[in-house]
Amino acid sequence: MSKWIKKGDKVVILTGNDRGKSGEVIARQEERILVSGVNIRKRHMKRRAKTGAGEIHEVERPIHISKVCLCNAEGKPVKARVRASGKSKELYYLDAGKEVSLREVRKG
Repeated sequence: MSKWIKKGDKVVILTGNDRGKSGEVIARQEERILVSGVNIRKRHMKRRAKTGAGEIHEVERPIHISKVCLCNAEGKPVKARVRASGKSKELYYLDAGKEVSLREVRKG
């Protein structure tokens, strides 16, 4: 269901060092996504004339979209499904037998 993941969705990490963590998708580019608070790496910045000293920034790096899954409000992974009604599509999942709507999917 990775093709339905887009910016603003809440996802949970399935594999890797950050397995079990959840966060919001900041950006998506083809098959890689940027998730807030996940896959943080240190970036060593060169010394500049204005600042006077070098710096170490912690930045989030993109991960492959196959390593994440949509999740519910509690952070548990869910299997999303698509329901078409008329001209619109809706993304939803089942929670204890009840359908919970995630969002509307634009056509196309």
